[in-house]
Amino acid sequence: MPWLMKDRADVVVIGAGVSGLALANAYLARQPGARVVVLEREAEAGGYCRTVTRAGFVWDYSGHFFHFKHADIEAWLRARMPGEDVRTVVKRSFIRYAGRDIDFPFQKNIHQLPLEEFLACLVDLYFAAESGGAASPTSFGEMLYRRLGRSITEKFLRPYNEKLYATELERLDVDAMGRFFPHANIADVIANMRPGAQDGGYNATFTYPASGAMAYVRALLRDLPAGAVSCGEEVVAIDTAARVVRTSHREIAYGSVVSSAPLPALARVCGAATDAAAFTSNKVLVFNLGFDAKGARGVHWMYFPDRARVFYRVGWYDNIFEAERMSLYVEIGATADAAFDVDALRDRVMADLREEGVVTTQRLVAHHHVVLDPAYCHITKASIAETARLRAALSERGVWSIGRYGAWTYCSIEDNIVEARALADRL
Repeated sequence: MPWLMKDRADVVVIGAGVSGLALANAYLARQPGARVVVLEREAEAGGYCRTVTRAGFVWDYSGHFFHFKHADIEAWLRARMPGEDVRTVVKRSFIRYAGRDIDFPFQKNIHQLPLEEFLACLVDLYFAAESGGAASPTSFGEMLYRRLGRSITEKFLRPYNEKLYATELERLDVDAMGRFFPHANIADVIANMRPGAQDGGYNATFTYPASGAMAYVRALLRDLPAGAVSCGEEVVAIDTAARVVRTSHREIAYGSVVSSAPLPALARVCGAATDAAAFTSNKVLVFNLGFDAKGARGVHWMYFPDRARVFYRVGWYDNIFEAERMSLYVEIGATADAAFDVDALRDRVMADLREEGVVTTQRLVAHHHVVLDPAYCHITKASIAETARLRAALSERGVWSIGRYGAWTYCSIEDNIVEARALADRL
């Protein structure tokens, strides 16, 4: 193939999402004047944090809300978003269970169930705790039964997570959700029964800009040198021996490569041997729906464990800014090989939203859809081992893999920034 031009960079970044852009910023802050090239195969930066505006509605590719634990990171981003209306919101999220809305997380709010079901959950939770001396669980599914009992697991945790991940929970590692899984014990349940008690999990508050998650991407782009980010340029091969990245446009000699692309895809372009079967994931079809009138107030998102409903989660953008027209995102999980009949599924979504009373008299006036593939990584014993081996092998060749898909993990957007900064220090 005749390369159109040749170039050289200290660091080549693959992927202009949050991880890649955070790495570029952090590296340049530590090495002013260095040559950093960010390659993005899509037509614009942002990855899954891209934002769509249609008929006055502002939608992300999916619901991307920011939960900052590091005040310095939040301050750094906000300083690069002058004039942006960024709301800090106390989250209101619920589980729609058998026609009633239970506060999230389910396992800490079982007292809101009908008395008979509450007692069943409480008794099962008690005896699960009593059996704590048994051998450690070997899967996510087994962990749920062992730690939370049959009733809590089968009423919410199994049906919801199997709709989301589109796989059996026994395939997933015990810690597949890491710190994001809200564990509970008898004391937590009792404490949460007090009037006014609140426990919304790790993301009890979140921030969101009026112009969508893309505002944070623009903040990450703001200080990068002109021409540092090249969109519409796909990496087709990496020669790790010669330290050359080959793209659809050129070849670039590099000192280091940092990639946030899915790890198995990175392995392929590097010609690195890997166990492809270790890397499985789901895909998610996201519908963004705009209506002519307001719907429910006081809710930001809701989980739907009922297998009769096609979606697993619905979110209300309009309730963040108290807009007067209902603006929803609706998420459908599916296996990686699923084919979507988008029009039929949109009709099904509308029917299910009406059945659940989310849509009543409102009329749909705008819509958008996107498929996230991969969406959620299946974190298994095999994927953990192969991820560690492959990342170590690639780093020895000057290729570093980061981010949710580069590290094949479950993490927050802020975690991506923290990881990128730590790697910039190392490089």
